[in-house]
Amino acid sequence: MKTVMVVDDSRIMRNIVKNTFSELKIPCQFIEAANGKEALQHLLNHKIDIVLLDWNMPELSGYDFLKKVRNIDMYKNMPIIMVTSESAKFNVIEAIDAGATDYIIKPINERIFMDKLSRVTF
Repeated sequence: MKTVMVVDDSRIMRNIVKNTFSELKIPCQFIEAANGKEALQHLLNHKIDIVLLDWNMPELSGYDFLKKVRNIDMYKNMPIIMVTSESAKFNVIEAIDAGATDYIIKPINERIFMDKLSRVTF
């Protein structure tokens, strides 16, 4: 079974993401992190297959987490999808340039979420 790490400082948002996987009948187990610093610790201790990542979080932002992870050889190709309310075009471009696999703007639309996930093999 695949392991999905959901990184968001909002517990409600983490639950929404997990529930969306359930509604789409995508079997997986979840690891949750409330910020990028916590997420980095999880990467060291678990095998993660995909990361769903918020941008704005305390301690270490999603964007900074993304840049750090892409500098670790083992995680260069791991799918990382930004799931954020940062909807400005320059934010999307900045995240993709930093190594994001894809970008989903909150609130989550189930059809778009499924479409983005289907493009990622994990």
